[in-house]
Amino acid sequence: MSPDVRCAVPDDATAIRDIARESWHAAYDPIIGEETVTETIDRWYTLEDLEASIVEARAREDAVFLIAEEADEPVGFAHTGPHRERPAVASLNRIYVRPDWWGEGIGTALLKRVQDTLHSEYDRLYLAVLADNEVGVSFYESAGFERTGTQDSDLKPEVTEYVYEKPL
Repeated sequence: MSPDVRCAVPDDATAIRDIARESWHAAYDPIIGEETVTETIDRWYTLEDLEASIVEARAREDAVFLIAEEADEPVGFAHTGPHRERPAVASLNRIYVRPDWWGEGIGTALLKRVQDTLHSEYDRLYLAVLADNEVGVSFYESAGFERTGTQDSDLKPEVTEYVYEKPL
């Protein structure tokens, strides 16, 4: 069964924050620590900011904020918009799935919808992922992304991110 993937609405903000909290703790606690994860979620995933991001994405043709559901239960989300410095490139800002649903095709369905929605607006899709996030790295590489570089993470000193891109 494939998930129902739809455009997020502001009422989805609480579910999105909950998905982020679960997936961030599962993926990133061993890498950057539980305290840093909690602080980052509290800072980056306020309901007001999420609602504003959803409204903005809905108003633009070059951005998308999606939510995936299984049996009406929110299980994942993705948020993509223009890259700050490269007009022909979309930036995959967020894509997260509840850990209990990892490996069930939710991330793949979200990524496919992102690509289908934005392929006429952009030439490439860009993202950065923590280098030690083995689940994330494996997912992106299996989805056809190519590693194009590395960069320092803003999350914690001495943490490296891999940069990936994929043609749309």
